Amino acid sequence: MATTTRRGALPLTATLLTASVALYMALVALGNITDFGTNQDFVRHVLAMDTTFKDDDLMWRAITNEGVQDAAYVAIIAWETAAALVLVYGTWLWARHDHPRARRISTYGLLMVMLLFGAGFMAIGGEWFAMWQSQDWNGLDAALRVFVFSGVVLLVNHLPGTHTEGRDAH
Repeated sequence: MATTTRRGALPLTATLLTASVALYMALVALGNITDFGTNQDFVRHVLAMDTTFKDDDLMWRAITNEGVQDAAYVAIIAWETAAALVLVYGTWLWARHDHPRARRISTYGLLMVMLLFGAGFMAIGGEWFAMWQSQDWNGLDAALRVFVFSGVVLLVNHLPGTHTEGRDAH
């Protein structure tokens, strides 16, 4: 049985924003599955560092083995899919007014998204593989948008008005 809480604007906001990130991640994963080649090329170019400045001090980091590149891309898609499913479940819990579990599950899903776009795309892709140097294969702006969006949703999920009644349901 779901824990009941006072219904209000903040839990509704948490529900809808969590659903928005869930939808975004589901569409990203679906797009990568159904149009595998488009972002496969992106991952291959970023890992190969073939459109960077080709600085000899950095090029040793390049991964040119297509099997390894494709394995990395499949891992990204699996992570995106898992994050989407976790966020869908979190949204469902918010909609059922099971706020403590919704907050916990949504936090896990949002953290998954933030790790992918922050650690994966911004840190590893952007800095380690010098994606920032590429005119053609630079996804840092998009990664930052998703990272910030997910972070805002995470903060909303933890605002005092989203807590269970009797604790902080104001």
